[in-house]
Amino acid sequence: MFFLATIFLFGFASAQKVIQLNYCSIDEHHLRMDCKYALPAESPEPFCKYTNGERLFDTTDPDEEQHAPFKKRARVRIFPGNICRLLFKNLPNGKSNFTCNIKFADSGTASKTSVVEKKLLLPCSAWSVLLQSCSGLLLTLMTLPMLLEIHWL
Repeated sequence: MFFLATIFLFGFASAQKVIQLNYCSIDEHHLRMDCKYALPAESPEPFCKYTNGERLFDTTDPDEEQHAPFKKRARVRIFPGNICRLLFKNLPNGKSNFTCNIKFADSGTASKTSVVEKKLLLPCSAWSVLLQSCSGLLLTLMTLPMLLEIHWL
């Protein structure tokens, strides 16, 4: 009985996690960050927030208050496909830490942190999303001719 309960709880908890953080620049000074999370079937919509330490950029939870300096600079929205998106205006030069927190009803919080360096940001496009989210697939496609021993000459 204990074994079954452990398997059930571990399986249930592992289904609730932040899978991936992708980020890119909308223009020279604006950041877009997408936080993809896993959600068990028939779960209520979770709350999403982005933080930097104790400072709250923005949240979808109406009970939490946004840190004052970010009220006109940051917006968080949940999109279909289990994606929580942050739009952040006037990204400062240098490195910044962004933590995506997904709060699931009655079952805790999952989070993931990423360090964003403004000068290394790629512009938002299909190509930059492909580079960030499918690096393994891209590497396979690029090395496919060598793997198949195709000679072009």
